[in-house]
Amino acid sequence: MDKKTVRDMDVRGKRVFVRVDFNVPLSETGQVTDDTRIRESLPTLKYLLERRCSLVLMSHLGRPKGKADDRQKFTLRPAAKRLEQLLGSPVIMADGIVDDATRKLATALKPGQVLMLENIRFDPREEKDDPEFARELASLVGSGALFVQDAFGSVHRAHTSTHACANVLPGYAGFLLDKEITYFSKVLTAPDRPFVSILGGAKVSDKIEVIENLLHKVDAIIIGGAMAYTFLLARGIKVGASLVEPEKTDLARNLLKKAEERNVNLFLPIDHIVTDKVDVTGTAKECPAIDIPDGMIGVDIGKNSVARIAGIITGAKTVVWNGPMGVFEIEQFQHGTKAVAELVAEATRKGAISVVGGGDSVSAVKKFGVAGSISHISTGGGASLELLEGKTLPGIAVLKDR
Repeated sequence: MDKKTVRDMDVRGKRVFVRVDFNVPLSETGQVTDDTRIRESLPTLKYLLERRCSLVLMSHLGRPKGKADDRQKFTLRPAAKRLEQLLGSPVIMADGIVDDATRKLATALKPGQVLMLENIRFDPREEKDDPEFARELASLVGSGALFVQDAFGSVHRAHTSTHACANVLPGYAGFLLDKEITYFSKVLTAPDRPFVSILGGAKVSDKIEVIENLLHKVDAIIIGGAMAYTFLLARGIKVGASLVEPEKTDLARNLLKKAEERNVNLFLPIDHIVTDKVDVTGTAKECPAIDIPDGMIGVDIGKNSVARIAGIITGAKTVVWNGPMGVFEIEQFQHGTKAVAELVAEATRKGAISVVGGGDSVSAVKKFGVAGSISHISTGGGASLELLEGKTLPGIAVLKDR
């Protein structure tokens, strides 16, 4: 994944098409409630603007389905307004994508100016990786222009703005994408050891390929979240009324066997936090045994499980974390996830490289105040998951190689 970046090209005075990821949450009044993704784009945008480039930005927001209120609900105007505040200079907001009015705005763009297209998914051709749509988009910037990919959260999709456009214009990685590539390449191809992976979340079926791929790379895997109960069930352990995938127990059993064959230590919870109701009114109860009583629901790993994995995490030189240990959004069920977040941060302070990916894991490190102690917090949930699965991401593969 060694791709050319904007630093590998003389960009001075160029017209540049930049694919950003401004798929940000909005309030009911249309205000950006988390501008992380916009802030992450600033190093690339400022670098280009300092070199007097004229920029045309494109992004998606949400999943518009062609309904009457989509253009108001999924407009990128709030994101453009926030970018304008962060840049401290005007951002021209188009009403369309490749219509005549937008073409006029693009044609009139001067060096150092920024034009934001409307939500690229307003055009149904976006999700079809349409070469004709790509040529129409490229015509906004004209010949001699460049394409810069800086939307890591979208590069696992072969869409027009992430893939086809880089077949029409020479494609380079922005700084955010380059940082993601650098960290994932390091941990997946040349990790410092011991290498520990922490996997959580609801379903084994969501992480099958991740586990399969990591079994060839890691020294230990720690499994938590609801997916752990399917593994425990596969071992004949009682899981009460916990969320499980009974049809996946054979698969879980096979993964456990593969881990043993490859001498990978695979840690499952040995005690739990349980409840009879998974909401804010539910009471958290300690379950010191590995078996969960009938009618009770596992919602977090217990204190003995935390103690068991603490040294494994803090003794690691490489840590990859994807998925929480339980229902951490509810305060009384957050202990295990909070403890893991703090342990990963401690390992990092001791010199480990830590990579946290996946929306819930990212939310956890932010919630528990340790984001500043993590080596790299990935901006792409689906994209990071597919890299961990060992897949080639189309939006990266299409860019120019070094």
